Amino acid sequence: MSNRFEAAVTVTSSSSAVPPAAGPQVAGPGRAADPRARTALLALALGGFGIGTTEFATMGLLPEIATDLDVSIPVAGHAITAYALGVVLGAPTLAALGARLDRRRLLLGLMVAFTVGNVLAAFAPTAETLVAARFLAGLPHGAFFGVGAVVGTAVVGPERRGRAVSAMMAGLTVACAVGVPLSSVVGHAVGWRWAFVAVGGIGLVTLVALRAWTPSLPAAADATVRGELAALRNGPLWIAFGAGSIGFGGMFAVYSYVKPLLTDVTGLAVTAVPLVLALYGVGMTVGTLLGGRLADRSVLGTVVGGMVATIAVLVLIALVGPWPAAVVPALVLLGVTSQVLGLALQTRLMDVSPAAPSLGAALCHSALNLGNAAGAFLGGLVIAGGWGLLAPAWVGAGLTALGLVVVLAVGRTPAPAAPSTPA
Repeated sequence: MSNRFEAAVTVTSSSSAVPPAAGPQVAGPGRAADPRARTALLALALGGFGIGTTEFATMGLLPEIATDLDVSIPVAGHAITAYALGVVLGAPTLAALGARLDRRRLLLGLMVAFTVGNVLAAFAPTAETLVAARFLAGLPHGAFFGVGAVVGTAVVGPERRGRAVSAMMAGLTVACAVGVPLSSVVGHAVGWRWAFVAVGGIGLVTLVALRAWTPSLPAAADATVRGELAALRNGPLWIAFGAGSIGFGGMFAVYSYVKPLLTDVTGLAVTAVPLVLALYGVGMTVGTLLGGRLADRSVLGTVVGGMVATIAVLVLIALVGPWPAAVVPALVLLGVTSQVLGLALQTRLMDVSPAAPSLGAALCHSALNLGNAAGAFLGGLVIAGGWGLLAPAWVGAGLTALGLVVVLAVGRTPAPAAPSTPA
């Protein structure tokens, strides 16, 4: 994870965390090696793993969902859009409304909502109820990562704040490389509903871990909903938010329908799809490492380069979709370029909102999941219109190109300086 991103998370967390005197459970300098700190980070990583698994699992289960609920694949894809919209709306709303709550209590409440949403999805009798359940499951997503960064930083101490961010990002990476392929295997073998039951089980385990291993961390005494929202009154933040939402939607236009693309266009057996999803997760891991290094050199340069590379890979997928030997490496490359772009976009959003606490971190996930919703919706639209399963790749290239135009035209404003003292 890049130092620039870590620093941005520290700025985010400084307004929400309490001073070290708040209690003995909060680690101070030099205590990052404390076993309690490691177990607290493990609890946060478990949450990241569960959230990452449920976010992407639906995309590998669309054919099974569509068949079971007797709807088309584009209609089943509305469940993906609903989850993303839940993230978009829930991240700023829940982070702001919880501004005065103890950070651990807020994390527990968010994980309860996440678990309930996934269990309801597992037992959804219709496509409409599945969409509603997925929306509920998405609401706590962004706020969990924003508040988790605050708690993790307090646990390990500010001098090792990167450990907090790395823990949750590790959970997401493992989810894409392991959790999502396993959910696809489970869904194909015993039914898609059991995949969501399993995610609900992860949520329950995370609840126990958070309760046992994370410290009580009261919010700052002067924290208010109004104060949280006031920190977002700056133009560069919303320009970066818009560019990220549009540009990152390109990847989701393809990934949302990757399973039918691989089986119906490429001709792979359904049993080979989990392997491809795992390889995509490996690509994301590489992208995480590469993106951090590149963003350290130039955040805006990495945003632009990530968008250009993603456009090129999306076009490549559209051209080589019928050939397994070409499309599988292209999908792995998409994992690399999209993660480079995602990390750079998150860093940029942090850079342009130095005064925002947990709400600023949560907005990163709102932006990327708005791209998720747009990409899934537009990809399903062209499929439903009869343009075929490769059409979403062209749509995705267009979305990312539009995001690039926004960045080049109005998105290069220098980031505002961070406050001289923490709020």
